[in-house]
Amino acid sequence: MAQSAESLPGAPKARQRPADRIFAGSSRGAGIIILVTLAAVSAFLLIEGFPALTTPAEEISILEEQSFIVYVTPLVFGTLWAAALALLMAFPVSIGIALFISHYAPRKIATGLGYAVDLLAAVPSVVYGLWGGVILAPGIRPLYIWLEENLGFIPLFAGPTSGTGRTILTAAIVLAVMVLPIITAVSREVFLQTPRLYEEAALALGATRWEMIRAVVLPVGRGGIISAAMLGLGRALGETLAVAMVLSATGIITVNLISSTNPSTIAANVALSFPEASGLNVNVLIASGLILFAITLVVNSIARWVINLRKDFSGAN
Repeated sequence: MAQSAESLPGAPKARQRPADRIFAGSSRGAGIIILVTLAAVSAFLLIEGFPALTTPAEEISILEEQSFIVYVTPLVFGTLWAAALALLMAFPVSIGIALFISHYAPRKIATGLGYAVDLLAAVPSVVYGLWGGVILAPGIRPLYIWLEENLGFIPLFAGPTSGTGRTILTAAIVLAVMVLPIITAVSREVFLQTPRLYEEAALALGATRWEMIRAVVLPVGRGGIISAAMLGLGRALGETLAVAMVLSATGIITVNLISSTNPSTIAANVALSFPEASGLNVNVLIASGLILFAITLVVNSIARWVINLRKDFSGAN
């Protein structure tokens, strides 16, 4: 095989321009900063949360004489339950909107709708929380009453219906609205990256537009779709203010979606309990934050593993 000029013995090395060295150094520095920051956060959570795991429960008032595991289990369940419900509602809607923008809507409508979706992602959490608590919760209560009357034999809708509408399902709907623009924006860009030649080949073979999307666009963009879903799930897992403002939590484990007894989430519990916490109670809240950190890390690791299974086909790397 012929050697390149740079690999020949005695050949002069290519000179790097100052701009290249600056860019390479800044990129390397940015990567190092991310790793250092992640390590610092992990160390802080481990060091500050460790006393809560070793101190007897009787000495920590926030635990109410129960072990830390018993205290945090309902919070972990509520965090996963609310995030899963939000993703279940937001994901199909987001994919539908992304496909409409990228393959169905006229250019002018698609541009305006794309801007509107992007603006939704910039709305502060407190605005979503106010909307969920003041508008959505009272407005959706008649639906909860109907669900109890007609589907009360299903544990999810067993009731009794909450008098305020501040339930885990209401919180999940708010979270779904919050993660919808994130999933939509990423999925839209993924769909637009589908090679035009593939789409035209499918249409030339007689496929309808939907058949082309199902056979070409969705498979090619599968890795990106999973990434979008995981970004939305990460937002739902860590959301604090909106959930704290909407959810009327009692700290129990239940799958009932419309009653006034609801599990809380880790982030909302930390936000509501931290102002009055002191001493070892603060360590307990930090330890619960460590659990949330670990959950997020595991979820993203699983997502990365799934994406890597498809990287040869989807282009993810």
